[in-house]
Order: sequence, then C-alpha cells, then structure tokens
Amino acid sequence: LGEGLAANKALTELDLGSNQIGNAGAVGLGEGLALNATLTKLYLGSNQIGDAGAVGLGEGLAANTTLTTLDLEHNQIGDAGMVGLSE
Repeated sequence: LGEGLAANKALTELDLGSNQIGNAGAVGLGEGLALNATLTKLYLGSNQIGDAGAVGLGEGLAANTTLTTLDLEHNQIGDAGMVGLSE
C-alpha cells in the first residue's frame, strides 16, 4: 500500500477503514505519505493500529504537505502514539 501511495499521482481520498492494517501496514502507509503529493483525506478507522503504527504515520506526515484529514478512530493508539503523530 505504501509503495502505491508513494507512486499515486491522482487519488485525493482513500478509505481503508476496517481492513486490519495493523502497525506494519500503518508504517508502510507513513512511508508512502512522505512521498505523496495528492492525497488530502485518509480514513484508517478500525484498523488495529497501535503506538508503533501511529509513530510511523507521524514520520510520513512530517514530510507530507497535502493531507488535511486523517481519521484514526477506533484504533489502539495511546499516549506514545499521539506524541509520534504530533511531532
């Protein structure tokens, strides 16, 4: 998923809710987000994402300038994950 997101030149909205992406998938998406310049909305609700996945997403978001909406409801993100997302 991350590689596809990095190569994407047209997709602006992506809903991956309830797909059991988990931490490894979220880290991969974070890597793709770092290189993506078109996505504005990403929905990742109910995907069993924890702190490690949130940190990986945060690393990608640090380099991303287009994403304006990120939905992470109903995941297992704790304090460490929230810090990783906000940095």
